[in-house]
Amino acid sequence: MPRPGQAGATTIILTQPRRFDLDMQTYMTAVHNAENIDFTRRTKLYDLYSEILMDAHLRAVIDKRKNSILFAPVEFRRNGVPDDIINEQLQSPWFLRFISDAWDSIAWGCTLCQFFMDGGWINYEPVPRKHVDPVRRLILRQQTDITGDTWDKFSNLLFIGDKDDLGLLAATAPYIIYKRNTLADWAQFSEIFGMPFQEYTYDGNDDEARRRIISDARNQGGARIIIHPTDSNFKFVESGSKSGSADLYEKLTERCNSEISKLFLGNTLTTEASDKGTQALGSIHMEVERLIGISDRKYLLNILNYDMTDTFAALGFDTRGGSFEFVESEEVDPEKKMQIIEKLFNMGLPISHDYLYNQFGIEKPDNYAEMMNRQQPDPEPAPITKSDQEPTPSEKKKFSNWLSGFFGDARRDRALKW
Repeated sequence: MPRPGQAGATTIILTQPRRFDLDMQTYMTAVHNAENIDFTRRTKLYDLYSEILMDAHLRAVIDKRKNSILFAPVEFRRNGVPDDIINEQLQSPWFLRFISDAWDSIAWGCTLCQFFMDGGWINYEPVPRKHVDPVRRLILRQQTDITGDTWDKFSNLLFIGDKDDLGLLAATAPYIIYKRNTLADWAQFSEIFGMPFQEYTYDGNDDEARRRIISDARNQGGARIIIHPTDSNFKFVESGSKSGSADLYEKLTERCNSEISKLFLGNTLTTEASDKGTQALGSIHMEVERLIGISDRKYLLNILNYDMTDTFAALGFDTRGGSFEFVESEEVDPEKKMQIIEKLFNMGLPISHDYLYNQFGIEKPDNYAEMMNRQQPDPEPAPITKSDQEPTPSEKKKFSNWLSGFFGDARRDRALKW
């Protein structure tokens, strides 16, 4: 089956995003067009999304949330055993791009991808969203069309998302609009009240003096200039309340940023410092963000394990009897790991030297046996009756001496890897 854009298939005429000044009227019109019952039109809305994604804070919070799944490896297992053939495909570049595009359906509302084989590797092409009518399942030739070809005739298309969902960006757009307009006003405020100006006065009846002053003022560089007759008054009238100060603009900008952070991350303390933040509150915010990350993982696993099963089968990969899973990291902080080993040692539990070498990234010396023979073993520690009993200072010293003796010669002969 030919792919969209190729001979024998639907030809899509692409149009660059239309950049425009943002205001609430533009936003409301775009939303109304997208929610039209008879003919949903998302062109203006998606152009609006492309525009607001130029905001630095929005891009930062999206990348922060998306990176929690992009950096987590995915593995296909059948009966608990990894499938090397499918996992080889999951380690190729197309899969990382797909995870990113699949997550974008949360922000944009939907994503339509067409899969195909490319030289033994799975590959895909996302269909431009402005040419997709998710409600009537149509692919549009031009972005302004109201009719098109049904995508059901393409057997290798995968639709991700919900046909009526406008995505998180729909709720984000008002804050970007307010923020951008506020920053523009703030810049103008800074230009007016933050830059000094030169004031020239002249006799209102002396035109020659006025011309000389204008000529002199033009030769003074780029400083702001005020010229007025001596018999007229000129002064800046500042607002007596906070509404006329820079503090208002800054607070409104910060509020917009915090609302965007809460929308995508569920919190604000993991992206910005706060004078009201505490360690306990920060831990709660981190937990909320962690739960959102778990939700995103489940969302993507449902796509892989349910929506993509037919796609994998059509491409020649049998996923029956298996499932895709995120591989959980088992890394432990080295300091915490050392504390665990110390407690085990003080309990009298034998610890393998090879285990210590592997855990702490230290290369085992070639003359290991000879070095160990030169060392005098420490006496066995006294048994501890309670597993949770804290070691005494003398026991801690024993462990420190034992560990120092174990790694001491290794450090002199070999460089550490960590």
